[in-house]
Amino acid sequence: MKSEPIIGVVGGMGPYAGLDLVSKIFGETVAATDQEHLPVALLSYGHRIPDRTAYVLGRVPDNPGTAIADVLVALESLGATVAGMPCNSAHMPPIFDALTRRLRAGGHSIRLLHLIGETIRYVRDALPGIRKVGPLSTLGSFRLGLYEKAIRAAGFKPIMPSVAVQTDLVDRAIYDPSFGIKAHSAPVTARATAMVLESMEHLRQRGAEAIILGCTELPLAVEVPSGGTVIDPARALARALIRETYPGKLRPL
Repeated sequence: MKSEPIIGVVGGMGPYAGLDLVSKIFGETVAATDQEHLPVALLSYGHRIPDRTAYVLGRVPDNPGTAIADVLVALESLGATVAGMPCNSAHMPPIFDALTRRLRAGGHSIRLLHLIGETIRYVRDALPGIRKVGPLSTLGSFRLGLYEKAIRAAGFKPIMPSVAVQTDLVDRAIYDPSFGIKAHSAPVTARATAMVLESMEHLRQRGAEAIILGCTELPLAVEVPSGGTVIDPARALARALIRETYPGKLRPL
């Protein structure tokens, strides 16, 4: 008898983002009992994975893709057939390409869904008629144009924050050790939340019709109701993971 597919989640980037993705998988599943929920394996090995932005900016030498690939191999050994990692910055090409090469070289069959691609797909499916899309992200993703390039390639117009807003508001809201979301995730500080909201308003004033919270820490700071024009990539990824494993269990948009 063929075993049921397990959904894999690469956690630890950050730890609360992994929990958030699992919670959203549950929330997007049609289920009325414990037994009707889907099998999910979360491995949160943040202590083994170097900071993604720090690597891309040249602040740490070890490519996080190597450690992420090891987590995916461990998930595969548990029976995971499809996996997602709720870290936008881990999808920057220097990291994502390294981890996919390592998986191919080892002959591993686990499929890793692409968070950025699934987010853009969600915007297209859920928000027809939207043309101008503004992303907020880490400094590394901003400098490499991770979302900017994907938004443009999909036929949308990217609306980017100014360099000042990126460095003084967005990055500090994520990384500041005294009040940032990574250091204070549960609960998020009022100061970090205010910075995220100010950054979102900045994008709206620049013409953004939809905003992507393109760092998985950011949705921890603000409420993101489903069906609105603020996009949570973790929700898009949760839906994609269900679609690729148990499509009949996916809640309608």
